[in-house]
Amino acid sequence: MSLHLLAVSGIRACITAPPSKSYTHRALIAAACADGTSVIHDPLESEDTMVTITALRQLGAEITVTGTGDLVVKGTGGNFSVSPGCTIDCRSSGTSMRLLLSLSLLADGPVRLTGSPRMQTRPVAPLVNALNSAGGKIRYLKEFGFPPVCVDGFFRGGKMEIDASLSSQFLSSALMTAPCGERETVITTPDKPASRAYLDITAEVMATFGVPVGRDGYRHFSVSPGGYHPAEYTVEGDYTSASYFFAIAAVCGGTVEVTHLNPLSCQGDRVFLTLLAEMGCRVTEGVGSVTVTSDGRLRGITVAMEDAPDVVLTLAAVAPFADGPTTITGIHNLRVKESDRIAALVHIAALGGAVTNVSDNSVTIIPGRLPGGGLIDPEDDHRTAMSAAVVALKRGDVGIMHPECVNKSYPGFWDALREGGIL
Repeated sequence: MSLHLLAVSGIRACITAPPSKSYTHRALIAAACADGTSVIHDPLESEDTMVTITALRQLGAEITVTGTGDLVVKGTGGNFSVSPGCTIDCRSSGTSMRLLLSLSLLADGPVRLTGSPRMQTRPVAPLVNALNSAGGKIRYLKEFGFPPVCVDGFFRGGKMEIDASLSSQFLSSALMTAPCGERETVITTPDKPASRAYLDITAEVMATFGVPVGRDGYRHFSVSPGGYHPAEYTVEGDYTSASYFFAIAAVCGGTVEVTHLNPLSCQGDRVFLTLLAEMGCRVTEGVGSVTVTSDGRLRGITVAMEDAPDVVLTLAAVAPFADGPTTITGIHNLRVKESDRIAALVHIAALGGAVTNVSDNSVTIIPGRLPGGGLIDPEDDHRTAMSAAVVALKRGDVGIMHPECVNKSYPGFWDALREGGIL
């Protein structure tokens, strides 16, 4: 099955951003570890967040859904009880896999973590090495350094070193389990962590559930034992998902307002609005909303994106329609995402008629060198499909195979385009 979209221009749309996937995952884990009952308002309902919900239920947390869609979580106090042979299938959710790796050390028996074929190519060794130095007895069940793994042992805490240069999730994972450890956890990272803003999200959620994170920038963190407190928590809107609507306004011309966005959010992907402004769009922030207006005339830019990797593909969908090349640096970790996103970037740019020059850690997108158009297989990567939609709505000659793959993070994406009058 493939989806073909008609070209549009002069857009006038107002769309509500979905809840944040990153905040939902973290709030669920903090609530499951708390000693008491928490309520999570407006959580994201997606394939990835359902993986985490299912896993936490397997670990012994009671999670129910109210008639309004809120989640009521009866926490375990950080003591998980599992059935013999417990196996958690993380499917294609890298966030679930990495956050659950540390958390499973709080279980009273071994836990096997597995996932999709692609998940089994995504590295976890930096986290496993650190956890095994702090009481874990984690072993690989197939290839060294990659899932599936068998998690056994316990989380002692103490001093740990985690190389988070490939993924900040390694660090977030240990941080979120640390309040349930035996002693104070002190974590250092030898290199600059990737996607640093996600560490801010982790610390923010932990604080809301009663656990302050001591830190010195992004290289030194400390968490005292004592556990989480139950909380009533509302998930804010997702800037990454909103980026596709802003990109559509940029390339097609017109105005798109996205509501349910926190203008003071620490989400790193807010930077996409700054990039669109540099390219020539007008960006206006309101109370709980952001509006992007464009006449379709854009200019190329040069930007470092190591702290916002999830909007690199969105930028790659805009760049082919700029007047001049766009250079993106800080892309070295894109090959180990849900797909090889550097290959996806090249394909998306080509759909828009641009050629790409790729090096180890940068790419330059040069507009107007190819005829463009065609069919793209997202290879089960939600962000590739949604970025391709930006190009498709500008050109009208692009087909997207397996459009349902957006269910991973944003099941309502195509409906939002229809309800906003864009489709």
